[in-house]
Amino acid sequence: MTQATHDAADLTSAGKGPDLMDLARHLGEAERDRLAQIEDYAQRNIRRQCLAPWEEGRLPLELLAGLGEIGLGELHLDGSSPLFRGLAHTALARADVSISAVVGIHNELIVGMIDALGSPRQRERWLPDLRRLRSFGAFCLTEPDHGSDVAGGLATTATLRGSQWHIQGSKRWIGMGTVADVALVWARDVADGQVKGFLVPTSSPGYRARKINNKTGLRIMPNADIELDLTVPEDAMLPGATSFAATNQGLRSSRAWVGWQAVGAQQALLDIARTYASQRDQFGSPLASFQLIQVALAKVAGNLAVSTSFMVELTRLQADRELTMMHASLGKATLTRLARESAAAAREILGGNGILSDHEVAKVAGDIEAIYTYEGSQGINLLIAGRELTGVSAFA
Repeated sequence: MTQATHDAADLTSAGKGPDLMDLARHLGEAERDRLAQIEDYAQRNIRRQCLAPWEEGRLPLELLAGLGEIGLGELHLDGSSPLFRGLAHTALARADVSISAVVGIHNELIVGMIDALGSPRQRERWLPDLRRLRSFGAFCLTEPDHGSDVAGGLATTATLRGSQWHIQGSKRWIGMGTVADVALVWARDVADGQVKGFLVPTSSPGYRARKINNKTGLRIMPNADIELDLTVPEDAMLPGATSFAATNQGLRSSRAWVGWQAVGAQQALLDIARTYASQRDQFGSPLASFQLIQVALAKVAGNLAVSTSFMVELTRLQADRELTMMHASLGKATLTRLARESAAAAREILGGNGILSDHEVAKVAGDIEAIYTYEGSQGINLLIAGRELTGVSAFA
């Protein structure tokens, strides 16, 4: 395929846009216009521009500045509707899942948590630059030996000595850990055993981050191993984050957000596969004319439609403040599984070209593998839902 073919990979050209269920019709006029602006910006300035950085495993910071200018660093603070926020995350994931992960985690777990749990002084210090994507945060929860069991097993400690906290421990898989300006570190207070949140400037002596290399998914997002042996002032602790319950609230929302990533990734797959099938000839006819190709495309479209409808209901529950961890976990587990199936179907449509990242399907598929596991692994999310359904825990 030519560059022009790639750039034409947009269902809108045939009057069948990526929003198969026409969710934008539920938005007010101003939000519909803003969403269209974000979708256009992402397709023009993110999608193709991320191919080389994805291959290189490099974060293109220059692309994030433009996203800050159109307000994507403050989605949780600008008064927009939950549905608009979800569709904005979808538009980014359709262009590049890594960039959507950077922006999504930034909004869900950094800006949102500092605003909800921080002190007025903390909000005043950190939020202005974070909101404009002029600075970045790192959410430091997972540890080398504690991922799914981090609630009870978190080993990083915080010890209050006079007017300072001494924080010591290790973190792993920390997004933006090597480039962030502030780290939201979760550590167990040795005095009462509670997990608490601390805002740690990454310039602090004793904060050491090393990039994790050789990832096959979310290659643009810089994940890091972090070593902590440092002190911060007593007021570095978030006053609203004095137990793991505060962390759990953030994780519930972020798991629901991953569902929008799965929707955006499947929109991309449908874009790519349909355009390829329409423009590539075999046996003297377009691929799109063959039954097996149409069946594969319909499978992707069906998975996308189901995923989209699921997220509408999750968003309604969020808006009504009725979202439970079962809803969020079941949504995240189900939609990332469907996205995996869609990636396999789209890859078959492209044949041998399906394994080349510059034809995009392999790139999207690799990123789906990452979102299938992060924000709680597939198995753990299903067991969380199972616990809620039965009242019996299948894990400690």
